[in-house]
Amino acid sequence: MPTVSRTFTVVPAPDVVVPYLADFGHAEEWDPGTESCTRTDSGPVRVGSTWHNVSKIAGITTELTYTLEEQTGDRVVLVGRNETATSTETIDVTPDGSGSSITYTNHIEFNGAAKVASPLAKLVFEKVGHDTERQLTDVLNKHVAR
Repeated sequence: MPTVSRTFTVVPAPDVVVPYLADFGHAEEWDPGTESCTRTDSGPVRVGSTWHNVSKIAGITTELTYTLEEQTGDRVVLVGRNETATSTETIDVTPDGSGSSITYTNHIEFNGAAKVASPLAKLVFEKVGHDTERQLTDVLNKHVAR
């Protein structure tokens, strides 16, 4: 099962970064594969909040339901599920000077017949990981840091 991880630094402090990333609706801004990400519940973002995510990766469109599984002062865990895959995105945020160090890890587990795609998916998701790091860094530094 493919796992991709990146560590990088950004200007905003963890107390800004963690709540921003916990609201997965922001994925439209920082995830290059996300075409739409719509909240499906209401109220404040909290553990248990859900989003309907439509992504296009390597020309394939997929829809997942994401749930905020964990949010602490230094960690966000979002899990996306559909019939063919489970995507667990773990984002650890620690202070780095006046900013933050972010370790973003995405673990994808394929179900059923989709498991045969796992070796090829690792190559695709390595590129996606690179693109996500670049775009997330840009968004946090330029827009969220304001």
